Amino acid sequence: MAKYSYEFKLQVVQAYLDGEGGYRYLSKKYGVPSKRDIEKWVFAYKAFGKDGLMRSRKNESYSFEFKLHVVELYLTTEVSYQELALSVGINNPPLIARWVNDHRIAGPDALKVKSKGRQKKLNKAKDKSPYKCTASLIFSLVLRLQAKTRDFLFRIFRYYGSSFIAADKTPCKFTSNLFILYLSKNSP
Repeated sequence: MAKYSYEFKLQVVQAYLDGEGGYRYLSKKYGVPSKRDIEKWVFAYKAFGKDGLMRSRKNESYSFEFKLHVVELYLTTEVSYQELALSVGINNPPLIARWVNDHRIAGPDALKVKSKGRQKKLNKAKDKSPYKCTASLIFSLVLRLQAKTRDFLFRIFRYYGSSFIAADKTPCKFTSNLFILYLSKNSP
């Protein structure tokens, strides 16, 4: 619910226009904490009539070009948000302040209309696997695995030197040339 009813705002504005007093006097008389609220009501009444005092329940959407035009007007002229809002027909000056701040922070792209709601999901592929299993893929994986195995065996050979223990637990001697020959025969 609105803080002040339409009838109350209209009564205060009529009192001001009838010359009962200034903004400060009327704010004390009617119990409005800020005289600025009464100023806003009077400006809105003068610009839009009785509709300016009514609370807007519609979500007005403005085009990118309109927003950019309003922001450029504010930045190039020395008018207040209130005066600019009244001149372009907007009864919500803080909206213009938000546009100007967004423009200063992120540039003109911040004023573009953004889609609302949850983003659409991408089309799901029928095959849940992200990779297609082809013969060439399998062959390249096998070659990579063999190369890693060969590198691992070379590291072992460098670490232990030329003496290895065979499967039947008898020590045997390999030279590096024999080791390379052994690897080349046992790999494709």
